[in-house]
Amino acid sequence: MGVEGGMKCVKFLVFFFNFIFWLCGIALIVLGVVAQIGLKDVIKMKNVSSSGAPIVILIVGVIIFFIAFFGCCGAWKENYCMVTTFAILLTLIFLVEIGAAIAGYIFKNQIKAAIEDQVKDDMAQYKSNSTFDNDLDVLQRKFSCCGAAGYKDWFNVTGFTDKSVPPSCCKLNVTDCSKHPTAENVNEEGCVPKIEAWLKKHIVIVAGVALGIAFFELLGIIFACCLMKGIRSGYEVM
Repeated sequence: MGVEGGMKCVKFLVFFFNFIFWLCGIALIVLGVVAQIGLKDVIKMKNVSSSGAPIVILIVGVIIFFIAFFGCCGAWKENYCMVTTFAILLTLIFLVEIGAAIAGYIFKNQIKAAIEDQVKDDMAQYKSNSTFDNDLDVLQRKFSCCGAAGYKDWFNVTGFTDKSVPPSCCKLNVTDCSKHPTAENVNEEGCVPKIEAWLKKHIVIVAGVALGIAFFELLGIIFACCLMKGIRSGYEVM
């Protein structure tokens, strides 16, 4: 009877943790959508590998959502095959998340370089393409920045060699600063360091959510393995 009671407890713990995973999946889906919208507003990256992090978060969220539902059914019905499949899939997701975290740390400098290259490329095509004009103007107003590393970057861009800058570089409440820009009337700091600071701030939030989910995943794997052992041993856990 003691083992039976223990298996009942494990069964409901697996069911409870799967409900938590289900909620985590929804949270990741929402986080991925919000991050994708945020990055789209920040800068339109041509380099897919540099802008795909929110999409990866969204995909992982959807996968966890369905795996959690699968695990709930397996735990409730005490189906050995379903619980085993759930444990294997959850372990794979756990390993993928660890790999993604390591890859993110290794390639963080490449992401910064990709952002810098994109900003400079958009600057070079300013005035020749209205899309780049609008994107950069929105970016510079949103972050109160100017140029890639600083407002003087514009002096090397075709159309601004007379040492002028776009109107979007002007500080608030300052008009017609573009023809004679100075540190007093334009946003002096470049957009690349501003975007980098923005990303670091939001990565902390994403990392915290990921760590919390990883902790629950590890517990879920352990409880699922215990339930598998109980079902295979033929104990009644109903």
